[in-house]
Amino acid sequence: MELLLPFIKGFLFSLSLCCDLGMVNVAMIKTGLEKGFRQAFMLGFGSCFGDLTYLILSLLGVAVIFQIPFIRWVLWIGGTIVLAYLTFQMIKKTLKPDKLELDNDGAASRSGKKYFLWGLGLALSSPSVILWFVVVAGPLLATFEVRESRTLIIFISGFFIAGLLWSAFIAILSGISRKRASVGFVRVVSLVSAAIFLVLTVKVFIDGLQSL
Repeated sequence: MELLLPFIKGFLFSLSLCCDLGMVNVAMIKTGLEKGFRQAFMLGFGSCFGDLTYLILSLLGVAVIFQIPFIRWVLWIGGTIVLAYLTFQMIKKTLKPDKLELDNDGAASRSGKKYFLWGLGLALSSPSVILWFVVVAGPLLATFEVRESRTLIIFISGFFIAGLLWSAFIAILSGISRKRASVGFVRVVSLVSAAIFLVLTVKVFIDGLQSL
């Protein structure tokens, strides 16, 4: 149980990022609908390494950043506001989901390696991913109290595995739904995102009140 807890924390932390209907998820959905499961999964697989890069950078900086009271206040308030905003956006997309414009006559089919690199580049350049790790990751990681080397490795493993499973989940669903209407799919993803963001908003706010 002692080792299972950090794995679960890393797993859930990754899902909270994955459920943001940003550039990477939209690209995976469109790729799955246009090209099929394999290409969509390789794109998601590449994005996992982009997310992992930002996670490691965040973990390296958390201990130093949270020694400064002013930074803790800014990140707490900023993180709560951003999470509340993301919750609002996901609720809007649930009520009025975006329509994915499929481009069946687009670029030539890419190899698995190219889709992997495309996913990696999208994750590293996605505004929503960058904003998440800069503003939100700090408060969340601080509340998780992940410090020891062994615990960190397990936490990171849970984070990475959740990303892989999410990529497979999106790739399978979008592959099955290929050439079919996808508005309902976007609505489901948005609803799940809204629920997770709402829970995280409350968690960050309450934890900040108790610790500051």
